[in-house]
Amino acid sequence: MSFDHRALIVVDVQYGFLPGGNLAVANADRVIPIINRIGAQFDNVILTQDWHPANHISFVEQHPEQTAFDTISLDYGEQVLWPSHCVQGSHDAELHHDLNLDHAQLIIRKGFHPHIDSYSAFQEADRKTSTGLAGYLHARGITELYIVGIATDFCVAWTAIDAAELGFKTYVIEDACQAIDLNGSLAQAWQKMNEAGVIRISLADLEKHGLHNDGLAK
Repeated sequence: MSFDHRALIVVDVQYGFLPGGNLAVANADRVIPIINRIGAQFDNVILTQDWHPANHISFVEQHPEQTAFDTISLDYGEQVLWPSHCVQGSHDAELHHDLNLDHAQLIIRKGFHPHIDSYSAFQEADRKTSTGLAGYLHARGITELYIVGIATDFCVAWTAIDAAELGFKTYVIEDACQAIDLNGSLAQAWQKMNEAGVIRISLADLEKHGLHNDGLAK
């Protein structure tokens, strides 16, 4: 069912974003068995991993005058302030042990520069600093991407939008993602993804129609 020009990108399925984590997304653990089921259909799998230093600029603890989830202006634009999470080498930063994707070929770590946040798997929030993922995909002849993970309205959306703008045919599998939905962020994210040409599908679409040489059947 899988083809060499297709890849699955699994975004940030880490303890930090799951129940009990430092930046837990409600019910996010429900996506893990769905992602495992989808992942079995792909030969090409890429994982992403938030990997922050302890003094990362996005952490509210670095801004004593602010509170969690405030938005401030930084050199590269607006930044939501998050509770400290996914600190390098911590349990919070580890990929969840129930994620059964041992055949994944690449892990992209993001957000490791202290003074720049990174939601997208392709580039950091300054919109200049590349992670190298696009070059890797191009070198392997991959042209079509399916994106799943946490959180729909932040790292999944930014990754999908960048993928579409870089010329990849891009699908987001909605029920294999979980959102934070902060102040209407989920609706805004879907609007921006739609405008960028990202295709919104479900697990049922994938399993009913399957993957074909000319793309997902409609």
